[in-house]
Order: sequence, then structure tokens, then C-alpha cells
Amino acid sequence: MEKDFLELKLDNYKPLREVVFESVRGAIISGVLKPGERLMEVQLAEKLGVSRTPIREAIRKLELEGLVIMLPRKGAYVADLSIKDITDVLEIRAALEGLASGLAALRMTEVEIEELKLTALHFSQAIEADDFDEIVQMDIEFHDRIFKATRNEKLLQITNNLREQVQRFRIMYINKSNKSKELAKEHFEIAEAISGRDMDMAAEIAKKHIENAEKYMMKMVENSSEGNNEF
Repeated sequence: MEKDFLELKLDNYKPLREVVFESVRGAIISGVLKPGERLMEVQLAEKLGVSRTPIREAIRKLELEGLVIMLPRKGAYVADLSIKDITDVLEIRAALEGLASGLAALRMTEVEIEELKLTALHFSQAIEADDFDEIVQMDIEFHDRIFKATRNEKLLQITNNLREQVQRFRIMYINKSNKSKELAKEHFEIAEAISGRDMDMAAEIAKKHIENAEKYMMKMVENSSEGNNEF
């Protein structure tokens, strides 16, 4: 289900450097540009049909985000993923998901619950259709609905700070694993617990939902480091 590098999508409302930055970042997050891959300014500029200047600016910004590393006398590389990277991000995410789902069980309106259930259904249907883009989009929408339902702005801010890193893991997990149907089942279970106003159950299932992804991602990295798998 891996995607080709997307062509540059010009936006009249954004400067070129921002569009280039978003394009390169999207390629890293989606796994088109893989961990450890060298970022060649000339090649990227030719691919996107731009000069090297916005490419260079994009690489600098991506370094600040932790998606790119600069090695002296060697150049820029897509940042590798380590077991510590995964545990650091997903341990936090599991705690936040548990908190958010518990609060959503308390605060979600009936209309919002029905919308959440419908999103879970659309996620399942996207899996059956093997529509990778829709699977990813419905997964984002499902979790976003839960966080928004907490009515907690500080929680939303913390979650948004992790958004790009979580998205990178999400895409790689969905792309590489065969566990999408398990994800769909867990989504339905979370929605049902929220619908039943069971705060503890919603929090427990949501936390386990992320922990399962963390375990699989760790195994992927371990296998890759042993040369058993292409990561």
C-alpha cells in the first residue's frame, strides 16, 4: 500500500517554501522517504521542480522537528526510528488516549457518539475496500473526535504537539502490519464504552489500543535491526 512521492501541490495562499516543506515532510511521515535515507538537495529539487533554496530551508525545519538529522561532512538523512523513539512517543500517547476516552465517556453528546460510531464504521469499510488513504484518514478522524469531545484545550494542545510523530507511526503501522481488522474491532469497543458512559472501560480499552501498536512497532524495529525485515 506504499505510495509514490506526491507531486508538488501549489497553493496560492502559501509561499513556495512552505509548500515544499509540507511536501517533503509528508513524504517522510508517509514512509516514501524512509528512515536512514539520504536527502539529496539536487534530486529533491528536480523531483519537485524547484530550486535548491526551498529544499534547503525545508530540511532545516525538518531537523528542528526531529524528522531529519544532519551528519557532519555527510549531509542530511531521514531520522531513524529506534525502540526508544517509539516508546517515548507511544507511552505518552497511550496515557493521553486513555484520559481522553474517559473524559469523552463523561462529556460526549449523543450526537457526537453517533458520529464516532459512524467514523468507526467508515474505518472498517475502508479496510474492506483496502483504501489506504481512507483508512488513515478515518483513523485520524476517530481519535480526533474523542479528543475534541473532552472539551479540554490544554489536552488538545499537548496532543497536537505530538501529531506529526504520531502520524508517522500511524502510517507505518497501518502500512506494514496486517492488524487493521483488529484496529477496527478496538475502535468499535472504544465507541461502545463511551456510548455506555463507562469511563474506566473506555480509558482501559483506549490505552490498550495504543499499547498494542507500540508492541508491534517495537517488534518491527527489532526485526529490521536484525536484518530480517525492510522497515
